Amino acid sequence: MQTRAPAEPEVREFEATVEDVERGSTNAAIVLDETYFYAESGGQPADRGTLAGVPVTDVQAADDAVVHHLDDDPGVAAGDTVVGVIDDDFRTYCMRAHTASHLLYGAGRRLLDDLGYGGFDIDAEKVRVDFATSTDIDDDVLVELERLTNRAVWDSRSVSWGEVPVDEARARDDVAFNTKTEEGVMDDADTVRLVDIEGWDVAACGGTHVSNTREVGPVEVVDRSNPGEGLTRVEFAVGPPAIDRRASVRRAALGAARALGTSVDSLDDAVADLRAERDELEREVREYKADVLGARLAALPTTERDGAVWRVGTVADFGPNEVGEAAQERVGDGDADVIAAVGEGSAPYVVVATTGDVDAGDLVADLTDEFGGGGGGGPTFAQGGGLDAAPETVVAALRD
Repeated sequence: MQTRAPAEPEVREFEATVEDVERGSTNAAIVLDETYFYAESGGQPADRGTLAGVPVTDVQAADDAVVHHLDDDPGVAAGDTVVGVIDDDFRTYCMRAHTASHLLYGAGRRLLDDLGYGGFDIDAEKVRVDFATSTDIDDDVLVELERLTNRAVWDSRSVSWGEVPVDEARARDDVAFNTKTEEGVMDDADTVRLVDIEGWDVAACGGTHVSNTREVGPVEVVDRSNPGEGLTRVEFAVGPPAIDRRASVRRAALGAARALGTSVDSLDDAVADLRAERDELEREVREYKADVLGARLAALPTTERDGAVWRVGTVADFGPNEVGEAAQERVGDGDADVIAAVGEGSAPYVVVATTGDVDAGDLVADLTDEFGGGGGGGPTFAQGGGLDAAPETVVAALRD
């Protein structure tokens, strides 16, 4: 016995005869002679509702039967007649969402190369479709997918479904197959159920659908991601959640435009100008910091060791990589054969740049042997970190 939900999705209340009951300590599993509850399958969740007045927590297809899982024992027995009531809001949402996924795939047929169907799922807030495609679904493509989907909704295209022989369906180039997620649609069957959106999309599908695309309502793309190699996941809201999402996005756009002193239509230009201004400021800050660091290195106290001039001291507010790069640029220019800078902070670091007469690597190795930490380098440049000593102590060791 299969569910009649895909064939007659508009049914919300029905009578049926109990065929079997399995009782647990606080719940029950019931099989009926026929049912209009949708059993979870192919990415579409099970229907919600009540059976014999008791909430249905899950519906699953197993061994040619549809099993209704209830959160309490309704006290019925085989042969009893019971009433099933399907949650109208959730069924309607799933119908809209499932048809919207076909509309989105139909939009993909018009935009994407080497298109395949990688997966589908409905949850309470959004729907996902995984596209297998060689096309990069960038922002422009994503917006166009959404636009075409909503255009197909607006066009009020009829939606129909019916069984056709499997061989006939496979021979058609216009039929999309998703045998991985549409569980049981073609499993050892002679026929396959096709859902046809007039002039837009045809797919093998066992789910529930609206009868006209205008019933779907607005579709709003929420996110895009890459769940696996060659796949692009597009998530979207449909119906009332899409309306709420669109309002949130609109509110954010108006707020951003107001903050930037422009209109929503000119927001992209304003953001581009702001980004250019930020980049220029970052460039100026980098130059300013380089000048400050150069001046601090030039101002380090000098000392003479073995005929070489050393500049040795502490440097604050700069990281070891910044100091190391600046020291290598300046050593040998002017009066310094060695620049040894110790970073101030709770865990001092040391940077040494030389002209090569003094081995920077040996010098850093001596310091880490004495004060701990680690580091390394070559004859003209080395650095170490994690020294267990005050910066002034390390400077004193370098001067001795």
